[in-house]
Amino acid sequence: MSENTHTAAAPSGTRSATGRVWLITGANSGFGQAITRAALAAGDTVVAAVRRPESLDELAAAHPGRVVPVALDVTDSARITAVVAEVMLWYGRIDVLVNNAGRGLIGAVEETTDRELRDLMDLHFFGPAALTRAVLPHMRRQGSGAIVQMSSMGGRFSFPGVGAYSATKFALEGLSEALAEEVSPHGIRVLVVEPGAFRTGFAGEGALGQSAPLDAYEETVGPVRAGLPGSDGKQPGDPDKAAAAILTVLAAEQPPLRLALGNDAADAIATRLKSAVEEAAAWEAISRATDLDGE
Repeated sequence: MSENTHTAAAPSGTRSATGRVWLITGANSGFGQAITRAALAAGDTVVAAVRRPESLDELAAAHPGRVVPVALDVTDSARITAVVAEVMLWYGRIDVLVNNAGRGLIGAVEETTDRELRDLMDLHFFGPAALTRAVLPHMRRQGSGAIVQMSSMGGRFSFPGVGAYSATKFALEGLSEALAEEVSPHGIRVLVVEPGAFRTGFAGEGALGQSAPLDAYEETVGPVRAGLPGSDGKQPGDPDKAAAAILTVLAAEQPPLRLALGNDAADAIATRLKSAVEEAAAWEAISRATDLDGE
């Protein structure tokens, strides 16, 4: 993150922090763990928000005072408020928020229950939205900050079997696109990260939810049910390289709003964007023929 010329003095905290102060959700695995390690390597301090803080005991012991595990279920709005207040009490500032906690779900739209969809939306959308709102007053007061939203290439396009997952990421991206323009005058940056397939444990046993299948969708969703879990441990993406890329982009003078990660994500997003442009052009005449005559 580059220096901001209108950075205000943050209130002093009860603890001293080395480097920037990061608040990272889901910091004990996958991208969250990789970003935590990258931030530590950069000399920064990480408040690692996880459901089981004891899972970070070893990492915290290896970096005394620079890794602070805290208990947080991002679907618990009261706890979100408390955690942000604790970080501000300790350090007086939050420089980077990483909304990373998440999980996968496979199921056709008809197969996905209301409960499954609402639970996933709570985790991927309402939780990050609440955390974002909780940190913004402090970042505005600082005149600086960065909010990193861990989305997916599935936040730019969707395909059979991942409609619910993509819906949550589409929602997060829509919120973040508006947010970026709203907070830019306050010196705050927003980065939406869109990874492809990385070796994070996302598709591992017990990590990937599946809706109860219907025979009607075996042809379209069946291959995803078999293929996604089967890809675990074989994905091409390196989480450590992804974390390094995120830190590099945050340090750029003019970072992008969206950052695709992985050859698969870059190729698929480019293909979908090209297809969308072609479709819009093919139907442009009908699109433009719907205004009132003479207006």
